[in-house]
Amino acid sequence: MKIIHSVAELRRQVMSWRAAGERVALVPTMGNLHVGHLQLVEAACCNADRVVVSIFVNPMQFSDASGNGGDFEHYPRTFDADCAKLAAADVVFSPTVDAVYPNGLDAETRVEVPGISDILCGEYRPGHFVGVATIVAKLFNMVQPDVALFGEKDFQQLLVIRRFVADLCFPVKIIGVPTHREADGLAMSSRNQYLSRDERRHASILYQTLQSAQQQLIAGERDPAVIRSRAFVQLEAAGFRPEYVEVRRKQDLRIAKESDAAEELVIIAAAWLGRARLIDNISIPLRGID
Repeated sequence: MKIIHSVAELRRQVMSWRAAGERVALVPTMGNLHVGHLQLVEAACCNADRVVVSIFVNPMQFSDASGNGGDFEHYPRTFDADCAKLAAADVVFSPTVDAVYPNGLDAETRVEVPGISDILCGEYRPGHFVGVATIVAKLFNMVQPDVALFGEKDFQQLLVIRRFVADLCFPVKIIGVPTHREADGLAMSSRNQYLSRDERRHASILYQTLQSAQQQLIAGERDPAVIRSRAFVQLEAAGFRPEYVEVRRKQDLRIAKESDAAEELVIIAAAWLGRARLIDNISIPLRGID
């Protein structure tokens, strides 16, 4: 595994792979890797001959776009430990902020996906998905992969990326990889380390709440407001501060209606538990909807 910091060196490496007729996969990360990230790398190895894992803590996607916000400052940087986990990758690409944003954040060209970006997490984190779309677009141009892999835990992010790839004609296949969970159902996330020991014992209630909402839909409940209200009660009783629990159409995250019974649905949620903002989602199997 080779560590590369320069865009020019990365492109030379990718060109040599291309000359040999090899397919290239990209797994974009912000580091602080866990088993869920490694699952993405494993899937990448199954879909390409060469795998690039990027590690870049992107200041543009944090709530303070200047990069001075506490969340950005305190995001864990564990580069050496991350690289030790990436033996299956061919390259770890870790550019500097200056290399990615040479003109500074305020003067940077941005990628925005209307509609999907300003709802749900986008409502509570203004500008977040502009930062996500911009850095992923830049990484696609730097790495020029055939395929890129993203976790389905960040479901809204996955849809934002799929939309701009289609709209801007990027020749990159986007693969969503199922959420990797702890034994009790908690979705793996770098932010889980913010949980205290007591909070960790209760954290899986978020997924249990989504499972309960899923069963209500399968059993015939069709009023999203009822499902949302029950979910809020369950989460608040467990010490969460829920932001949203919503039943949406899986293809575009539009609000689900009774007429959407033939559409595949997703229940998507975000809630705070102590210092940790947790997100999760669960799909509704069409065969279970009457």
